[in-house]
Amino acid sequence: MSPLQDHPNRYALANELHARPFPSLRAPCQAAYLAIKQPREAANRDRAADRAHLLDLLDRYGTSHPAPEDTHFFGQIGRYHLKWESHTEFVTYTIFGDIPEGPAFDASGFNVFPEDWLENAPGARITSCLIRVEERPAEETNISKQFDTWFVPESLAASNVLDESAVIATDFRIDTSGHMRMAAFVSPDTGMRRIGRVIQRLCEIETYKSMAMLCLPKARRLGAQLGDMDQTLSKLVEDMRNPDAQSVDTLDGLLEIASELETMLARSAFRFGARGAYEALVNQRIAVLREERYGGRQTFAEFMMRRFDPAMRTCVSVERRMETMAERARRAGDLLGTRVNVERSEQNQKLLESMDERAALQLRLQKTVEGLSVVAISYYALNLVGYMLYPVASPFGLSKEWVFGLAVVPVVILVWMMVARIRKSMES
Repeated sequence: MSPLQDHPNRYALANELHARPFPSLRAPCQAAYLAIKQPREAANRDRAADRAHLLDLLDRYGTSHPAPEDTHFFGQIGRYHLKWESHTEFVTYTIFGDIPEGPAFDASGFNVFPEDWLENAPGARITSCLIRVEERPAEETNISKQFDTWFVPESLAASNVLDESAVIATDFRIDTSGHMRMAAFVSPDTGMRRIGRVIQRLCEIETYKSMAMLCLPKARRLGAQLGDMDQTLSKLVEDMRNPDAQSVDTLDGLLEIASELETMLARSAFRFGARGAYEALVNQRIAVLREERYGGRQTFAEFMMRRFDPAMRTCVSVERRMETMAERARRAGDLLGTRVNVERSEQNQKLLESMDERAALQLRLQKTVEGLSVVAISYYALNLVGYMLYPVASPFGLSKEWVFGLAVVPVVILVWMMVARIRKSMES
C-alpha cells in the first residue's frame, strides 16, 4: 500500500500553532515592550519595510536574520533577548533582560533600541511599556508599598492570577518617560514558562486594548456627522407627507444621504470589525489569567468593565446607528420611489388618454378627409368617364349631360369602394 499523500499546507498549518512560543523567564527580570503601527492603511502596509527595520536592529548586534517568510523572531541581541512579531496592523518588539540599576521603571530599559533606529521606524508607536518582574515577598505589605510608589492609586488594577502564581498590577497610565508601567510579583515555585506566559499576556492586553481604542476617535467623528445627517433624513421623510413637495427632489436627497451613509460604512468597516476582534482578544486574555481579587483592589476585568467597555459600547452604538440610518434611508427611498412610480404611472395614463383623444380626432378628421377625397376623385373620374363614353353614346341620341348624369352614381360608388379598400389594407 502506497503512503498517503500529505496536503501541501499540512505541515505549515501544524507548525503555525507553535510558531509563537512563550518566552521562558526567571525572576527578577524586566521586559521592555514596543508596538509600532503605521497611522494609515496599516493592514496594507509594505511589510518589507518592517523586516528591513528588524534586520537593521539585528545587524547592529551581529545577530543572524530570520527566514524571509517568517512573521516572528526570537534571538539574542547583546545581553538581551529579543522577540519580534508581525501582526495584521502592527509589529511588536519585546526585550527581555535583567533589571537595570537605578530607580524602578527607569527609561534606560529602552536603551537597547538606538535612537536613530527608533527615528527611522516605519510607523508610529501605538504603545510601549516596561514590565518589572520580581519575586513575591513573604510580607504582602511590601507589595502594597511598591504599588503606592509605582502607580496612581485611582486607576490601579491588581489581582492574583493563575492560582496565586503571581500578582500583577498596572494603572494603564503613560508615565513621564512615555511608557506604560506594569509589574508582576511571582511566587518562588512559579515555573519559567508560566512567568513568560504572564508577561506575554500583559503585553497582549495592553496592545489589543490600544488597538481597540483606535476606533473611538473615529466613532466620535462619525457620531457628529450622523447627528446632522439624522436631522436631514428626518426632514426628507417628513417632506414625503407634504403633497406640495416635489417627490423627485426628495428622492434625490434621500439617495444622496443613502450614498453617503454607505460610503461611511464601507470606509469604517475594517476599523469597526477590527475593534470587535481586538475587544474579544482583550477579554479572552484577561479571562485566561483566572483573576482573583488582591488587597481589595479592582481587577483587570473590573477596570476594563468601568473604563474600556464604555468606549467599546460607544463604538458599537455608532456602528449600529450608521446601519440603522442607512436602512432608514433605503426604506424611505424605496417608499418614495414607489410613490414617484405611481405618480409617473398616473401621468402616463393621462398622457395615453390624451393621445387616445387626439387619435380619435385624427380618425374623424381622416374620415372627413376621405369623404372629401371621394368627392374630389369622383369629380375628376367622372370627367374622364364622360369624355370616354360620350363618343359612344352620341349615336344613340344621348346628350353630354345625360352621359354625365348616368355615370355619376357608378363612378362615386367605385371610387368609394376603392378608397375603403385602400384604408382596410393599410389598417390590416
